Amino acid sequence: MTVETVLADLVAFPSICRTPNGAIVEHVRGFLAGYGVESVVLPGPEGDRSNLFATIGPRGPGGIILSAHLDVVPAAPEGWLGDPFSLRRDGERLIGRGAVDMKGFVACVLASVPDLVSRKLARPVHIALSYDEEVGCVGVRHLIARLPELCPQPVGCIVGEPSGLHPVLRHKGKIAQRVTVDGKAGHSSRPDLGDNAIHYAAQLIAAVQDEALRHAVAGPFAPAFAPPYSTIQVGTIHGGTGINIVPAQCVFEIEARAIAGQEPASLLAFLPGEAERIRELAEQTGHRVAFGFETMSDYPPLDLDEADPLVALSEAASGMPRQQAVSFGTEAGLYQAAGIAAIVCGPGDVNRAHKPEEYITDGELAGAMAMISRLADTLAA
Repeated sequence: MTVETVLADLVAFPSICRTPNGAIVEHVRGFLAGYGVESVVLPGPEGDRSNLFATIGPRGPGGIILSAHLDVVPAAPEGWLGDPFSLRRDGERLIGRGAVDMKGFVACVLASVPDLVSRKLARPVHIALSYDEEVGCVGVRHLIARLPELCPQPVGCIVGEPSGLHPVLRHKGKIAQRVTVDGKAGHSSRPDLGDNAIHYAAQLIAAVQDEALRHAVAGPFAPAFAPPYSTIQVGTIHGGTGINIVPAQCVFEIEARAIAGQEPASLLAFLPGEAERIRELAEQTGHRVAFGFETMSDYPPLDLDEADPLVALSEAASGMPRQQAVSFGTEAGLYQAAGIAAIVCGPGDVNRAHKPEEYITDGELAGAMAMISRLADTLAA
């Protein structure tokens, strides 16, 4: 068994977010059982997706959680030079969907199991694998809720998202909402008899842009982030059925990413009031419009104190200096919100994620394996 063969097995499962993941969870459970490691499969409320949790070593306090997600984003064939779900080597690159985000880290954890079980650990290593991270850190919420019954208080959690093995102390939080605007259909020759949902949506989107610019100009600012302020943007918009029909509905999706110290939901708190203003103006001219808001995902920022012991521990284990902040989000903020110190530290470059020909290198996998081994040294002391 090598880390490459373990990764190849994981990549072969098309564990796309929002789809059943029983096959890959059972594979991991069986792998761990082969080394005498019992795991707990934790089904989510969806009924066809599960988290997995396992412990190696004594069931006492002070352990380390190694956290990762098993789901991947879809892999449209365009841009791939081979099957995305069949690991392919090109020199030192191992190519496949999820290779860097983040089955590479999962493979390193699993490939380290024989070494971990052979050690006399004084404190445990916990393995926490989640589902549907890619659509808003869905599964890990249910896993974290069960942690008090799964293990005594750990000293911290290392989320192995790709960071070049730099321990990352902070990341932005995120909220995503779907806004539905309902008007009234009509013939385009008599727009006065209809209620144009796209026009009303455009007014609200203009307010979104104004709010986004306000943050860019007035802050608050956090220089460690790029950009150094909270951001808001509309990412998708759909509306109308024909150019000669007054559109009865328009739907757009908006996301906000919050710097540490701001709650993501607070960034979109202006939306209902702005929608009400638009509705009242429409009524004054004899028109009607209705707005609906649905939260699609919401997770908090990460903000780990420089003095937390997990920072020095992660630096010593990874052999890399700390990084103050990244702008992408992870499950780490949810662990911290639950009272568990968390840091992001994993192999590879996040800029390769979610793209065709996604890859991780032999050297990056070797670095993560060495990090886990040095963590075990610490837990054995």
